[in-house]
Amino acid sequence: MKKCLYVVFLLLLFSACSKNDDSINTGGMNPNVDPPIDSTGGSEGNFVPCENGFAGVYPCDGYDLLGRISLNALNASSANDIWGWTDVASNREFALIGVNNGTAFVEITDTEDLNYLGKLPTATTSSSWRDIKVYQNYAYIVSEADGHGMQVFDLTNLLSVSGGPVTFTADNRYTGFGNAHNIVINENTGFAYAVGTARNDLYSGGAHFIDLQDPLNPQAAGGYGASGYTHDAQVITYNGPDADYAGAEIFIGSNENQVIIVDITDKQNPANITGVQYGNIGYTHQGWFTEDQRFFIVGDELDEINFGFNSRTLVFDMTDLDNPVLHTTYLGTTSAIDHNGYVDGNDFFLANYTAGVRVLDISDIDNGNISEVGFFDSFPSGNSASFNGVWSVYPYFESGKIIISDINSGLFIVQKSN
Repeated sequence: MKKCLYVVFLLLLFSACSKNDDSINTGGMNPNVDPPIDSTGGSEGNFVPCENGFAGVYPCDGYDLLGRISLNALNASSANDIWGWTDVASNREFALIGVNNGTAFVEITDTEDLNYLGKLPTATTSSSWRDIKVYQNYAYIVSEADGHGMQVFDLTNLLSVSGGPVTFTADNRYTGFGNAHNIVINENTGFAYAVGTARNDLYSGGAHFIDLQDPLNPQAAGGYGASGYTHDAQVITYNGPDADYAGAEIFIGSNENQVIIVDITDKQNPANITGVQYGNIGYTHQGWFTEDQRFFIVGDELDEINFGFNSRTLVFDMTDLDNPVLHTTYLGTTSAIDHNGYVDGNDFFLANYTAGVRVLDISDIDNGNISEVGFFDSFPSGNSASFNGVWSVYPYFESGKIIISDINSGLFIVQKSN
């Protein structure tokens, strides 16, 4: 019976996808169902320790709740992507959280006094899908909304806000594409890569290359579409074990039914290296390199539903970029769907939808050993395989704060327990 319900759910989800026929776009919940709006009001800045398996009402293991801001306070009905920014001169910290009707900015420097500064409205229409990345002091924002392009927002605007929330205006808008599912930035080279654009565009929904040398005025710089639609990607300046590609700029894309590896050092002549598949493919969604660039950790967004796995994470050995091999597979502790995952040192922070954020120890990944060492679950009502709960996580603040976007409930700030 459950499998039948899942099939019905997927059919509804597929039929509601964007006009570019992005057959998944399952970055969020079922768009045919109105997301429940958190009714707790605004900021809850008080520290709540993780004790006896709970931080207040939220299941946890080793991670305390520092504060949260609800969707009501953000004047939104659902949340999506999240990223962070620190003003290096003042060490002030900010959460950049995508919501259905724009991008909200919250100062989290003092978690006992969270400050919702305001919102940059969507460039065109509302959408359940929005993605944000930062280069220097600028935020670059794309959306599945038709004709949205890429908003450019000077984050130093946030430093002088008083008495918010205010409605911000984009400092520029790049219109070299319309809708996009994701934006990727290689901070080492100063290039952005918009992916998941219209499937019938110049690059077949692959990657649009964008030069950010003048951060306020992005310029088109070519693209790559020979491997078809790219849902998500990471781009790195390669310093890994394969000497053949030392110093090259490598694009590694999650392309629905495969992981692709492309040398994009020469923007006018990108060179496909290889593509790799694996067993029981549902939808190749997103991945991230370990810091030594030897392993690439991949999440498949539909394998839990299609095949009944617990949350499945695949690890590919990229010692030879021309010949990646599946190194190990990790199965999580719940049946929840995995979404976005990011590596920070020996930790892999996995946004795990209804199971919250799961923290995996990858210190012995060389030997194929991965284990869960903590979690914070912002969706306490269950861990089923559904598109509710945590969309994404940003674990890169030097203070150790971790920010979480929950589709149904908004912004959470957590930190590892002492």
